[in-house]
Amino acid sequence: MERKKYSKRYCKYTEAKIDFIDYKDIEMLKHSLSERYKIMPRRLTGNTKKWQERVEVAIKRARQMALIPYIIDRKRVVENPFKI
Repeated sequence: MERKKYSKRYCKYTEAKIDFIDYKDIEMLKHSLSERYKIMPRRLTGNTKKWQERVEVAIKRARQMALIPYIIDRKRVVENPFKI
């Protein structure tokens, strides 16, 4: 049985040579969030361990500041929760 070959995922933040992740920059954080606004794991995003930890801290801070929702209501699905 032949194994599938997947392309290597690269860390978006290392390639962009970003110094730090700002919790107010929601567009950058959306890369690491699923459609239900859960934090995506490293194996799916391709982030390095250092940047994944920084992304998690930034997302959690943004949630505390109510910039990103904690949960999305399954019954009342909204296209984009930022435009409510």
